[in-house]
Amino acid sequence: MLTVQSDEHYMREALKEARKAFDQDEMPVGAVVVCKDRIIARAYNQTEQLKDPTAHAEILAITAACNYLGSKYLTECTLYVTLEPCSMCAGATFWAQIPKIVYAAHDLKRGYSVFNKNIVHPAAQTQSGLFATESEELLKEFFTKLRN
Repeated sequence: MLTVQSDEHYMREALKEARKAFDQDEMPVGAVVVCKDRIIARAYNQTEQLKDPTAHAEILAITAACNYLGSKYLTECTLYVTLEPCSMCAGATFWAQIPKIVYAAHDLKRGYSVFNKNIVHPAAQTQSGLFATESEELLKEFFTKLRN
């Protein structure tokens, strides 16, 4: 059963953000930050739109969540993201002290675990694979569209 306060629900919300990125010709990655069973930040990749290589979904969501809470730490939050964070984004989760990271698909070329699995905070729990197929299909569709 799908409840509002479930990992499945929040990952579906992250997938909605990824679809927004896809619709704007951005690499389709979406993220949400949840605190106390409430989404406090949503974001999607905007590197092309903002002409900013750091405008990844995770970075934008972390910034929005910190602004919302008025804190540089997100110690009671969970980050849901449709693709494994890159090293930059994983480092941002470390500095924000995010205790739980849930991502859908592995990034076998640029994901943080390819380079350094210890880049996330040592106390952080990570979970992968939730809606991985849906995330991977959206990414494949994006790259097919890009090539054509």
